Amino acid sequence: MAEEKQDRFSLPALPFNKDALKDKGISQETIEYHYGKHHAGYVRKLNAADKEGKVPEGTLEDLIKKADGKIFNLAAQIWNHTFYWESMSADGGSCEETLNVAKKLKEDFGSVDEFLNQFKARAGAHFGSGWIWLSSNAEKKLVITDGHDAFNPLKDGLTPILTIDVWEHAYYVDQRNDRGKYIGNFVSLINWKKVEERFNALK
Repeated sequence: MAEEKQDRFSLPALPFNKDALKDKGISQETIEYHYGKHHAGYVRKLNAADKEGKVPEGTLEDLIKKADGKIFNLAAQIWNHTFYWESMSADGGSCEETLNVAKKLKEDFGSVDEFLNQFKARAGAHFGSGWIWLSSNAEKKLVITDGHDAFNPLKDGLTPILTIDVWEHAYYVDQRNDRGKYIGNFVSLINWKKVEERFNALK
């Protein structure tokens, strides 16, 4: 009897307790569904596909850049969600002017507030499910991009430093169909320390 192949992909631990964001509008119930069902489900399905020999060698990043169809969708959704959780913190929301990323946002958008206005507008106007990202392009300029379903800017050669999930499961338990309220809550939770860390790591 052949030995069963071990799971190749794992669900990363949340960077906060499940109830940590509740005071800013993202409840434990939302986290339990979003992380415990949706995020975990993508991991389970990608491991199942891997055991069937349908997943090429490589990391999640490799799969995002090279795969397509179901395998791309699953790999990207795992990576995207991990990046999204790390983009939030209960004590987040304040972007200090002394941060390098704040200086770059001022250079590329005019101010941090103007970036946030554009980011919120893009998230609010995005039709259907998807992701909105802040990334660095080949010219080292920070740009906002968005796309449907499992969209990830790594596939376009960009390096992301912030994302918001606008799939309805990110907010429906707490805000029903009020995406705007959810977007405001997310902005109040942005983990600028993590965004700064990602920005400083740009090559």
